[in-house]
Amino acid sequence: MKKYVYYFGPQGTEGSAEMRNLLGGKGANLAEMSRIGIPVPPGFTISTASCVEYFKLSKLPDGLMNQVREGIVRIEKDMARKLGDSKNPLLVSVRSGARVSMPGMMDTVLNLGLNDKSVIGLAKETDNPRFAYDSYRRFIQMFGNVVAGIDGIHFEKALEKKKEEASAAYDTDLTAEDLKDLIEIFKQIFEKQTGKPFPQDPWEQLTDSIMAVFRSWNTFMEYKTRCRLSPRQQNFG
Repeated sequence: MKKYVYYFGPQGTEGSAEMRNLLGGKGANLAEMSRIGIPVPPGFTISTASCVEYFKLSKLPDGLMNQVREGIVRIEKDMARKLGDSKNPLLVSVRSGARVSMPGMMDTVLNLGLNDKSVIGLAKETDNPRFAYDSYRRFIQMFGNVVAGIDGIHFEKALEKKKEEASAAYDTDLTAEDLKDLIEIFKQIFEKQTGKPFPQDPWEQLTDSIMAVFRSWNTFMEYKTRCRLSPRQQNFG
């Protein structure tokens, strides 16, 4: 079976700066920093080859998600946390990367692993319910936009309406209870726009996010082409 996932962390690093073509710039640099002893948070990089196969097959390559699960288990061991856990949740990000630096390219999903149960654990662990529920509502909004393709205006309108109801001038003025209400509204928006409920299963969240970040490569390439066709933006092509 082809190797698609390259771990970096205290259990041994699979990669180096020389593997930029396979791991992308970010992945190769993270592997190198981990390899030489710089304390970076553990993680793993999904290879550029797997992205190429995704576009050829129009689906994730066979065996990729098994390797991703193995990588998550290693991170769980490193961090003494568990993805989706209601007491000690592990939260991860899915970030894009390319062989060469492309500032602002593609998409990112943060705080993946939050759901109706794990947000309770995060609130208790941090002793900061407002932080936990704000992180959750932001995750729903980001997942809805990046992964499900929901126009962000739907979430923004709901946020502004909640602020008006709560007499809140800024997002930071919303209380934990306000944010709990907003989370339910955001989940309703997600279901209305997609025809299915917001996923509570962190593995479903992760699988969908990986595919979304893969797909965002095409979005970037289309944007880059448009930039090259525009005389005013030739320097950005």
